[in-house]
Amino acid sequence: MDLWAALNKDDLLDIIGLSLGVSLSATVVAAVLGLPLGGMLAVYDFRGRRALTILLNGLLGLPPVVVGLALYLLLSRSGPLGWLGLLFTPSGMILAQATLATPIIAALAHRAMQGPWREYGDALSVDGASGPRVIRMLLVIARPPVLTAVLAGFGRTISEVGAILIVGGNIAGYTRTMTTTIVLETSKGNLPMAIGLGLVLIGLSIAVSATGFVIGEKDE
Repeated sequence: MDLWAALNKDDLLDIIGLSLGVSLSATVVAAVLGLPLGGMLAVYDFRGRRALTILLNGLLGLPPVVVGLALYLLLSRSGPLGWLGLLFTPSGMILAQATLATPIIAALAHRAMQGPWREYGDALSVDGASGPRVIRMLLVIARPPVLTAVLAGFGRTISEVGAILIVGGNIAGYTRTMTTTIVLETSKGNLPMAIGLGLVLIGLSIAVSATGFVIGEKDE
């Protein structure tokens, strides 16, 4: 089916652009939060570290609809964060996706840095490097698996539908993404369009992930 004919060209480009913009932004936010957290769990020895590690890994299977519902209650007009005005906005969708991706990136980054820390930890400690500096160095040493962690986070964000459907509202021309459009078109029985958008989504996901992998491979 010709997507250009079935869906206004500008609308389709807006949907694709919003999907990529929200997902990439959420991945960046999740990486900024998750990579240092994973490094902290690998480097620092503190009370409750094991419990936090177990909790973080448990959150890998966090149900998107539950996250969406929780954020809806927080961001609604009567909620404690309603004054932020994030409900039914792209920013709210970024928050929802980042919430889901952060545990994935943090948990995988923690595992990625455990080996290098065991191997180089003593040498780094003797050199007097501070904790934050050690984490930065470990991120560089463990670049390939750390990149994999970030790409896994992106995979979570680009494919997410439940949370952003609740938080974003699937508003045409404003918060409608490829995944929410697929849900909408499927519910309407327009399977050819849903399948077409699904193929576009798969293609974009593969392209972004492959590009990230190639860039990381060149830096090795």
